[in-house]
Amino acid sequence: MTSKNIRAYVVSAIGFAALALPGLAAQPTPIDFSGETVGAEPKALVPVVGFWRIENDNGKKVLAVDGRQWKEGQSSAGIADKARALYGERYAEFLDRVQAYAYFPYAVIPNVENFTGGEITVRFEGLSGRIDQGAGILFNLKPNGDYLTIRANCLENNLVLWKFEKGKRSSVKWVRNTPTPTHQWHELKVRISGSKVEGYLDGKLYLEDTLAQPVSGRIGLWSKRPTAICTSATTPSPRPIENTPVPAHRGS
Repeated sequence: MTSKNIRAYVVSAIGFAALALPGLAAQPTPIDFSGETVGAEPKALVPVVGFWRIENDNGKKVLAVDGRQWKEGQSSAGIADKARALYGERYAEFLDRVQAYAYFPYAVIPNVENFTGGEITVRFEGLSGRIDQGAGILFNLKPNGDYLTIRANCLENNLVLWKFEKGKRSSVKWVRNTPTPTHQWHELKVRISGSKVEGYLDGKLYLEDTLAQPVSGRIGLWSKRPTAICTSATTPSPRPIENTPVPAHRGS
């Protein structure tokens, strides 16, 4: 699915629970984990870095990324085949970058080849992690492995737009004093229109930035190693979105 205006919803619990991708901006199409196998990698997303698996959370299947089993620098199992599935003939460039700089866990939504505008919403709950409890939405992922991510952190109470470029992470914009108590559910949303990025937490607009270039690339979920995040699916009220970007997860 090549998309210009997309409204994506990701759900997750003890990692990620559910995700919704749209066929139309006003009609998101949910990605349901109910048919997935507990203990196995998800079929609805492509894990690139980190250990992602389906778990059972109070009778509901969710997608989890567990940082306790992951060592920095480890890409996901079968990464060569996954890179080929995502980028075809250009897979070698992506594979080389991932293997050289596998610093943060992330998983990619395979059916959205080029996300240039829309909304991505995720519900998450911080479960554990003494250093970080970060849940993030990844976007603008390029074949060379560069990407952007917006993430909330339950221990730091901040919202940050990060840039990962040529193997180095740098902050684009920080917003502090964003209350995000651990062991409570929160909603994280990214809204993109061209080069404009908006970040929402629990329905409140906190972050605004204008990038040097318009957003264009793949999207997915992002985390940090010392984190445990639980995310759950939301049922959005359909409404048109004009010229806007936008998914969920857990680690430990």
